[in-house]
Amino acid sequence: MIRPPALAPGARVALVAAAGPLPEGAVDRAVERVRAWGWDAVVGDHARARTGFLAGSDSARVGDLNRALCDPTVDGIWLLRGGYGTMRILDDVDWAALAERPRVVIGYSDNTALHLGMQRIDVVSFHGPHPATVELTEFSAECLRRAVTRPEAAGLLPFPSGSAGRAETLAPGIAEGPLVGGNLALLASTVGTEWAVDARGAILFVEEVSEPAYRLDRMLTQLLLSGVLDGVAGIAVGAISESPDADRPDLPSAAEVVRERLAPLGVPIAIGFPFGHVDDNWTLPIGVAARLDADAGTLEVLEPAVS
Repeated sequence: MIRPPALAPGARVALVAAAGPLPEGAVDRAVERVRAWGWDAVVGDHARARTGFLAGSDSARVGDLNRALCDPTVDGIWLLRGGYGTMRILDDVDWAALAERPRVVIGYSDNTALHLGMQRIDVVSFHGPHPATVELTEFSAECLRRAVTRPEAAGLLPFPSGSAGRAETLAPGIAEGPLVGGNLALLASTVGTEWAVDARGAILFVEEVSEPAYRLDRMLTQLLLSGVLDGVAGIAVGAISESPDADRPDLPSAAEVVRERLAPLGVPIAIGFPFGHVDDNWTLPIGVAARLDADAGTLEVLEPAVS
């Protein structure tokens, strides 16, 4: 994997809306956050646009992204929010420009689609919180800054204070491999396309929000039936948050669904890591070697993510 250069003080960071539209004031909040961290913000021309459930037309959104990718003065790209729409522009992204000059790309949720594209060109990317988030906790901020500014292995990733301090073991064992994955709905939606995740020999990480148990089951089953989980080394499950049937004792929990569907793979699995749609959110470097200890409920990053 090719590691992008670390973001240094004064780095120019492009703010791009590749998916859903942003509410009033969100872009300004993102600009203030970038500047507070010692970087210069470069706002996409259509960052404040809205076309139905999208942040502007497909051509406008991918145009902003490609201008950032082709701008030799831009050091990083921070996707403003998720929602929906990133899949629609994958075929028109200037992947050659990114491969020729790799740079830090940060985002999660719907922007999993861009991470899948970057996996295809062997460039490390970063599954982390968006800059327009109303409240970015210091835990999340420190995890992100450490990942993109320090050319050193992050090591054993910390859990937020007040938590259990470990993930729940669903299937025992220890696995090593590159981190791949992201939002479960996006991983399932790209099955059968050239953008599908390659999890062979990898630690697959997944997260999801606002999905009932039966839809989690359906998406996991789709991954199983497609064969993309064949050869996976281990599975780290983050937040499965805001489930609409979380208070239904007659229905299986997210952990029960994951265990029932994935434990037959015979690989280490743990659930409850702090990444995804939660306040305290790890930044995970995609493509970088990691160690999942499902027995201890820990995840360790073994290599630097930036150069």
